[in-house]
Amino acid sequence: MAGRLGRGARPPVKNPAKSERQLAREAQRRRKTARSRAIAGISSIAALALVISGLIASPGWPRVRETFFSWSELTASLPQVLAGFWSNVSIFLIAEPIILVVGLAIAVTRSVETPAFFPLRALAVVYTDVFRGIPTILLVFLIGFGVPALDLQGAPRSPMILGVAALVLSYGAYVAEVFRAGIESIHPSQLAAARSLGLSRAQAMRHVILPQAVRRVIPPLLNDFASLQKDTALVSVLGVVEALRQAQIHSAGAFNYTPYLAAALLFVLLTVPMARFTDWVAAGAEGRRAARER
Repeated sequence: MAGRLGRGARPPVKNPAKSERQLAREAQRRRKTARSRAIAGISSIAALALVISGLIASPGWPRVRETFFSWSELTASLPQVLAGFWSNVSIFLIAEPIILVVGLAIAVTRSVETPAFFPLRALAVVYTDVFRGIPTILLVFLIGFGVPALDLQGAPRSPMILGVAALVLSYGAYVAEVFRAGIESIHPSQLAAARSLGLSRAQAMRHVILPQAVRRVIPPLLNDFASLQKDTALVSVLGVVEALRQAQIHSAGAFNYTPYLAAALLFVLLTVPMARFTDWVAAGAEGRRAARER
């Protein structure tokens, strides 16, 4: 036996048999969980049925059904709304990586303590304070109509580019604060240990602080990007023909608001999986943190 295990190897440890009391507790816990899920399901169905019955019983339901839930209008407008929705997805995919770069750069700049970088830190503070204070829709108006009005040589005039720029400026300020919170959550001993090993402050920030900070802020970043996906509809005020604009065009011609419902369903189909993925990532991070603490 010792020869088969090899020198220094440990024999496999068998899991101890569970006692009858432990088995009974586990069975009771399973029954309690099943009962809780059944009660939650039944109560949810009952609440939903109550809401639907109240909606259908309302005096104006026939008019609402015709105006907002017309199947013929839904099937007629869905191809155009779906085609416009790809513009929303394109805006999101273009803006997201730029926002990450801008937010991380601003957060790192605010974390630099060298006196020579004080003007940059002050500028970063002004940027986050100003652009977090301006509503995104107003920023889209200011950038979308203000930049072309300046008539600058080489300035972009495309509504989509200007809309992306407005979203980047707005969400870059929020993401910068998320990154800064992650950086400040790292214990100062991590930086001190890195400096004691001979790393410069920049090297310690790059190889020690930032990797840990980024892992900690992934769930709130995903929440911001779920919100960004919805706010891509704001660029429609600049004339970009995306899902909301397509729905508006079709509704104006048919005097029916079902296309807006089609656009809303498309956004829901995209944001709900992202929200569930955010919950899964957050739960995984919390589980790993709890395992390390044990």
